[in-house]
Amino acid sequence: MAGKSTPPQVLDMLLPAAHSAVRMARQVARKFARDAGVRGESLDTLVLVISELLANAVDHGGGNAALEESDLSSPVTMHLVLEASRSGWVAQVADQGGGDPEALRSRLAPGDLPDLDDERGRGFFLMQAMVDELTIERSPDGKGILIRAVKRS
Repeated sequence: MAGKSTPPQVLDMLLPAAHSAVRMARQVARKFARDAGVRGESLDTLVLVISELLANAVDHGGGNAALEESDLSSPVTMHLVLEASRSGWVAQVADQGGGDPEALRSRLAPGDLPDLDDERGRGFFLMQAMVDELTIERSPDGKGILIRAVKRS
């Protein structure tokens, strides 16, 4: 039927907060989104945003930059929820590392450039330029941060 959109497909993954899980999730998310109809630049952007959000969760959200699950000192997790369709995607990552949503939101001020002399700290700035909406709030379990990125095709 012309003009009728299909509902988004949903991928829900609970992952150990380790970089090895980020690599695996990136591969799974790419295949899932492609199968759901996400194509071209939107697919590449999605994979980059998911990778950045999950890597931040590992480094700053309780994983202490663990490379492998065996490097974690406790069973810290991160939660990825991806909704994808031909009309766009929504990616959400929640961590368990505490943090202040308001302090992170301050990094999203329009026109606020990151310090180019810092070795890191450009992820939010770059993600915000690539997506239609980027929001930061307390995670549903209250233990960390939830970041939501939206891209409309």
